[in-house]
Amino acid sequence: MTVPAEVDRRLRERAATEGLLDVAYDVVEAPIGALLVAVTPAGVCLVSFDPDPEQQLVPLARAFGARILQAARPVEPARRELDEYFAGRRDAFDLPVDLGPLPAFQRLVLTELANVPYGATETYGGLAARVGRPRAARAVGGALNRNPVPIVLPCHRVVGSTGRLVGYAGGLELKARLLALESGLA
Repeated sequence: MTVPAEVDRRLRERAATEGLLDVAYDVVEAPIGALLVAVTPAGVCLVSFDPDPEQQLVPLARAFGARILQAARPVEPARRELDEYFAGRRDAFDLPVDLGPLPAFQRLVLTELANVPYGATETYGGLAARVGRPRAARAVGGALNRNPVPIVLPCHRVVGSTGRLVGYAGGLELKARLLALESGLA
């Protein structure tokens, strides 16, 4: 039996409105390609460059709970802020972020990462010093490599010690594009 699309949409939105979801997700179209964006009641928990939900649902369920549905309304604030960012009308995200399941060191690094200003860059070593672990540049790199909410938490702003672009889940070309967008060169 197939449920009509409008009935399906209403059921998903109602589940989200009534707080019955652990995670709501949707695919957000962006100038860099489609992004899968997921939110919990606490905030954005995932921005993935791989928009295939099949790749993301099991890790999301393990981290946040099995009640996961595609529902556009809860994702709308993130969609709006991402649209504004890519249009050059937003230089900081106001979205709450849910980093709850992450290890303490990674949460610390990502929280400090949020303080790297729009249009600026920081080195891995500099970010390590900012979190009180000046010799932990590699550990910072590892924490950023597993950043579940890139763009919102701007790991593209972190560069090698020489200023060279290194390491980015979306690829170095995308990292360069995001930095160019922020410098007004895009």
